[in-house]
Order: sequence, then C-alpha cells, then structure tokens
Amino acid sequence: MDKKIKVGIGTDAWLPTLDGVCTTAKYYADIINKEYGEAVVITPKNPNAEDYKFPYPIYRYKSLFTFGEGYPVGWPFKEVFANDVIGMDCDVLHSHCPIATSYFFRRINRKKRIPVVLTYHTKYEYDFEARVPSKLLKMRAYGMTLNNIKSADEVWVTSDGTSDSLRKMGYEGDYIVMPNGCDLPLASITDNERDSIRRKHNIPKDVPILIFVGRMIWYKNVKLILDACRMLKNAGKDYRLLMVGMGPDEGAMKKYTRKISLEDKVIFTGQIIDRHELQTYYSAADLLVFPSLFDTNGLVVREAAASATPALLVEGSCAAEGISDGETGFLCDESAHSIYRKIEDIIGNKSLLDRVGIKAQNDIYISWEDAVKMAYERYQVVIDKFNSTPHGEYKY
Repeated sequence: MDKKIKVGIGTDAWLPTLDGVCTTAKYYADIINKEYGEAVVITPKNPNAEDYKFPYPIYRYKSLFTFGEGYPVGWPFKEVFANDVIGMDCDVLHSHCPIATSYFFRRINRKKRIPVVLTYHTKYEYDFEARVPSKLLKMRAYGMTLNNIKSADEVWVTSDGTSDSLRKMGYEGDYIVMPNGCDLPLASITDNERDSIRRKHNIPKDVPILIFVGRMIWYKNVKLILDACRMLKNAGKDYRLLMVGMGPDEGAMKKYTRKISLEDKVIFTGQIIDRHELQTYYSAADLLVFPSLFDTNGLVVREAAASATPALLVEGSCAAEGISDGETGFLCDESAHSIYRKIEDIIGNKSLLDRVGIKAQNDIYISWEDAVKMAYERYQVVIDKFNSTPHGEYKY
C-alpha cells in the first residue's frame, strides 16, 4: 500500500441527516480512517448532531438554520473557519457537494493551496429549477455552482451519465468516473426473515412484492410508479408496493395513492434506518422499481443486488448504466405504461426474476471497500500531480 494520507471529507450535511451523499461521505471517512490514514469530516453545524459516536473528528462550522429533513444551511465565511481547516494539515480536501462545501474550500485555497477533489453526486439543475423562484436567482445559482466546480483540481462523477448534468451547469472540463459502493453485504436472507416482512404488512404468501427505496420526492418519477400500479390493479393483477423512505412529497404521494384507489396495494413504511432490516425488505421483494432519471448512480440498485433482487430501470438513465435487459436487470421507457407492461410481463416469472437477481449480485455489486480503494489510489495521482505543478495566485 502507498503512504498514509489525511483527507478532509467535506459535505453540506452529515448524520443524523441521511441521504445518498451523506451515506457516501460516511463510508469514505470510515474506510479511509481504518485503512488509508486519517479522515476528518468538515460540515455545517446540526443541533441534533451526535458526533461523539464517530472515531474521527467532525469539524462543524456555522450554519444559519436547518430545513426539510434536517439539512443545514452552512455559513463558511469567517476567516477563523478557513484557518481551522488549514491547521489540520490535510493532504487533500474532498468535497461531496458543489454548494457551501466547495465554496468553503475555495476560501481555504485563497489562504493556502491544498489539492481539492469534487464528487458531483446530484443533478442540481432539478433543485434549481424546482426551488429557486426567479430567473435572476437561478442564473446566480448556476454561476456560483459552476465556479465551485471549476475550482476543484479534479472532478469526479459517479456515472458517465452524470456528465450531462455537469455540461448543463456549463462545465466543459475533464472528469473521472468514480463509482459509489454498497454497504450491504452479499447476503442470503432466510425464508423466515423474508416471511417476517409479509407478516408485518399482512401480505399473503403468493402475492408479488414490488419495492421503491429512496427519498419521497416526485422528481424521482414516483408518479409513474403509482400510475403503473393503477394499471396493474385495473388489469386484475394482485401485488403489493412497498414505499420505503421519507421526504417532502410523502404526504402528497399518500394523498395521490388514495385518489387513485391504491390504498390496498401500496404500503408506506417510512424510513428504515437499520441496515439489516432494510436488506430484509429488499430480499422479500421480487423487484425493485426505480424509474428515476434524477439519481446519478442509484445506490439502491446495488443494495437490491446485494440480496439478489433485480431492478426495473429506465433505459438510458444513470441508474441503468451497466445493466443489460433481462440479464442483470430490466429496462423500460420513461412512461407509466412501459413500467406497467414490463412488470406485467415479468412479475409472474419467478425463475426469471431469480436468475436475473443472482446475475446482478454477481456482476454489478461493488463494496464500499473496493470503491474507496479506487478513490484512495486516485488521491495519490491528484496529490502527486498537484505537488509537481507550480501554483501561482489562486484565481477562484
């Protein structure tokens, strides 16, 4: 192994906030601290933080408030914050968000140059278009984000398709594909454990189970899932759809479920924190239905594969990268009718679902240990390149 390094892991939110980016940052910090040197997490303050639980330091800088499901709004403008991070003597700073965290790292680099890696996880244009009220503010949001991206010494994406979002932001530079891993182990859940999910939700033994896992946000194409399920019901098909997660649109989704008379078919479980329990849910399901175009990597696809549960994905989406239809997963068009037809075709074919699930488990699963090992090896390249290149006045 190459030399030990110290990595500053920057993220706009940290536990107890929980989403895909937070999960990614946590596994980077865990594995770097255990295998490759030292990790320190740099993140805004959260009034519900329990940072004493972690074996590495969590540096919290000022936040103005929290919103949504506990997301803090960072305020990294005080010089003392930059000096604190400089005093940590990190070999590399790794930002997992091009908003407050990356702007913070820009301020640090005005005082002392430290190599910066940015992982672009999320299609931020969705949030900007949906949540920024005016055209002028949207332009400013795009401009600030672009400058934050360009300020990094190297940009990483979690899938090739994410580059489309980078280009929409105006970024024209190079990038590296660095896939995320999966923390769920390759596992065979017992029949009794799977049956416990059916007992808990009163699902008869022979009724197929569909599952969606993720934040409850409409732009993950959840409405297409619900509309497809209405078509299944109208066609006389029995099934249950488990909706696992929480989010700002959860109430509206429940209301829509009632509106289209699917209360007897759709079960909202809430967020499931316990990872073994979540894996049991995946294993109990026959098919993960995940038609999101928003997600840049689709951690849930690998999580399902860990339990040999195949996924139904939109062809051409980032989540579907590396998936062969009928081999390592199933592909459909971005429409409720296409989702319905695909489910109708395959849901009764248990041998096909089992074969594709096992193939997914063997071919598309990647552990976080393997993913972070690749990242660590790339850190070495970034650091060596940085140290061998003269640095003038910082321009960002």
